[in-house]
Amino acid sequence: MVAVSTRTEDVDLVDADLTLNFARAAMLAALVGAFAYVSFPNPVSPAANVTLQVLGVFLAGALLGPKWGTVSLCLYLAAGSLGAPIFSGGAAGFGHLLGSTGGYLLSYPLAAGLVGAVAHGGLETVPREEIPVWRLVAGMVGGIVVIYALGMAGLMVVVGYSLSKAFAVGAAAFIPAEAVKLAAAVGIVRSDALAVE
Repeated sequence: MVAVSTRTEDVDLVDADLTLNFARAAMLAALVGAFAYVSFPNPVSPAANVTLQVLGVFLAGALLGPKWGTVSLCLYLAAGSLGAPIFSGGAAGFGHLLGSTGGYLLSYPLAAGLVGAVAHGGLETVPREEIPVWRLVAGMVGGIVVIYALGMAGLMVVVGYSLSKAFAVGAAAFIPAEAVKLAAAVGIVRSDALAVE
């Protein structure tokens, strides 16, 4: 009789870092969806409501970096287009990506990637404590430009606004709200109470 020795070893089927980063991206996507419910009309613009979604875009890029910030907002768009009620005011469905506010929505992954790339100084993520405030602000300003450029383009294509009208009601009318969100995002990222482990 021959004795057979069986030896088992732990096998990681999925990389732990990948799992952790995906979980973080999903969490930030859910946060953007929750922020979509904080919505109120802009008194000077019929184009779109003011929401906190852009704050979530800022946080995804700054906290997750360019790659995972982009993934996070792609998850958000995928979930919303497949029926999760996470677009502004609880809306859902693929049609919203093609509607009057579709340009804003489609800009979110690009904006998060840009915020992350500028804030982190490239494609690699650095600890948030090492990100200078000026890089955070510059990245978020760049993100705002991307969001409103694509949002205006959507209004021009879908609604038929002229460039000047799209800028007036689709971008300029939201600048004060975006400044507040930018300040809030910088405060959150720089907070000693925040731990993204």
